[in-house]
Amino acid sequence: MSRYRPVAHLNGRFVPASDCRLAVYDLGIVLGAAVTDFLRTFNGRPYRVRDHVERLYRSARYAYIEPPVSLERSIEITHELIEHNIAATPGAELGVVYYLTAGINEIYAGSAGTSEPSTPTYVQHTFPLPFHLWKPMFLDGAHCVTPATRHWPPECLSSKIKHRNRLHMWIGEQQAHLADPEAVPLYLDLHGNITETGGSNFVIYSGGRVVSPRSNNVLRGISLTALVELLEEMDIPFVEDDIHIYDAVNADEAWLPTTPYCLGPVTKINGCPVGNGAPGALWRRVIDRWSEKVGKNIYREITES
Repeated sequence: MSRYRPVAHLNGRFVPASDCRLAVYDLGIVLGAAVTDFLRTFNGRPYRVRDHVERLYRSARYAYIEPPVSLERSIEITHELIEHNIAATPGAELGVVYYLTAGINEIYAGSAGTSEPSTPTYVQHTFPLPFHLWKPMFLDGAHCVTPATRHWPPECLSSKIKHRNRLHMWIGEQQAHLADPEAVPLYLDLHGNITETGGSNFVIYSGGRVVSPRSNNVLRGISLTALVELLEEMDIPFVEDDIHIYDAVNADEAWLPTTPYCLGPVTKINGCPVGNGAPGALWRRVIDRWSEKVGKNIYREITES
């Protein structure tokens, strides 16, 4: 591995990050037959790496994709990759992306194409986390907009896996940005219940408790799990229930649990203020408690970027 430039791990070997490429006939591109995961570092160390990699392997099992390396070796690769790339980008915190596809089918031609069994494509790569992008959210809060596009129903594709079939989210993002170019699209299910965004869970604080959409309807993120643990320590009840837009705009606070910035405040939904329209006091308490757990001031990391 080069000492001075970032590398990635592709199909069993470390390569310069600029050389980490997939073939145009990889089934991850052709069919979206791919599962993924994503973690971040704190002080150069991967946060909850085993939780993320175990979820990746559960997703792969559901998708009939056999990882070409063991779970334990995946964790080892992550540590090796971070150690090298932190040295190549001193002072940065890294995001680590896992990408696992069904492999290459060079003769793909829709249902008319047949192929021999393929070897899955396995990728890990990193990038420096761009904290400045989330500074406006931490200072003023996010504006969530519900697009016309609805979320995948779990009857069609399990909500429990992290996958790359996200065309509906791309379309929904474009629709949300017609209302507000900075909006975060918040997807409803077929019955009008709130589910999640394209990169985070969604919860509200109302009536002295934190409420999350039901777990059968969302990907339960690792950050949501971490949030539940913190709430338990703080003696704040956590429940799952159906959440409508009515409930969200009448809540005291609303939050976005997610890997890059842990927990973002939502201060507006479809143009309607949540609470007093500013990041809430409980949100800040939770972020400060989270900071104690990871040994780094998350609020300062974002707002002073």
